[in-house]
Amino acid sequence: MTESGAVLGLLLGVGLLLVWRSGSRAPKRRTDPRRPGRRQQLLAAAGLTGINGAQLLALQFGAGLLATVVVLLSTAAITVSLAFGLFGFLLPYMQVRRLAGKRRADLREVWPEVVDNLASAVRAGLSLPEALGALSTRGPEVLRPPFARFAAEYRSSGRFSAALDRLKGDLADPVGDRIVETLRVAREVGGSDLGRVLRTLSTFLREDARARAELETRQGWVVQAARLAIAAPWIVLLLLATQSTTLAAYDSALGTAILVGGGAVCLVAYRLMLRIGRLPEDVRVLR
Repeated sequence: MTESGAVLGLLLGVGLLLVWRSGSRAPKRRTDPRRPGRRQQLLAAAGLTGINGAQLLALQFGAGLLATVVVLLSTAAITVSLAFGLFGFLLPYMQVRRLAGKRRADLREVWPEVVDNLASAVRAGLSLPEALGALSTRGPEVLRPPFARFAAEYRSSGRFSAALDRLKGDLADPVGDRIVETLRVAREVGGSDLGRVLRTLSTFLREDARARAELETRQGWVVQAARLAIAAPWIVLLLLATQSTTLAAYDSALGTAILVGGGAVCLVAYRLMLRIGRLPEDVRVLR
């Protein structure tokens, strides 16, 4: 009995030691310091490569401060001014998100043409760098600058992989990631099926764009109606706040609680509406 207890105690001690050692020496996930942050990725997706995340944040603070001052001078209601200052702070970020969505929709329409041009160039015997560089003059207008930067990068360095990484960062699009990685594999391992793969991808992209366009058209009026329903109470609030009889009510504790509660309800309802009506989006898993 004593020996079995000693053995169990020894096994327990060894188990606890192994658990402690595995926890303290478990490999930590390393983050790439060169990987852009979420704001920078959003700016790239919107095509705004001239500004960075810090400048966007500064613009948000400036817009929020401006909105607060303007509403405060117009209504003299502090709580109402702070509420619209928050709206002003969020406005640049929401505008960037809108531009990113618009750019994704525009790219969704032109990617089949890009893939067709690449397939034609490969079938004509052009090398992959030449086929990609030709898109800076023959490709869709919205995608010519990234491919022109790719051509300049490849001419200056001669490194195809590095130029592809730069191109993938400039495109900032899931379909662009797949195309770039397909070309990278074709360059490294070779193969005669690249043209067929590109033509199949072009057909798939056209069918996906057609189906998504129908869905977005049908749900567009619902989204616009929901945005109007969210904005209407705050427009009425701004008009009421210009009357001197309502200023004291909004600056009181009860008025502040009503504004905070109303804002929370509007935010939850709007986010819930977007989540329910959201269409599945491609995720950049190959960035």
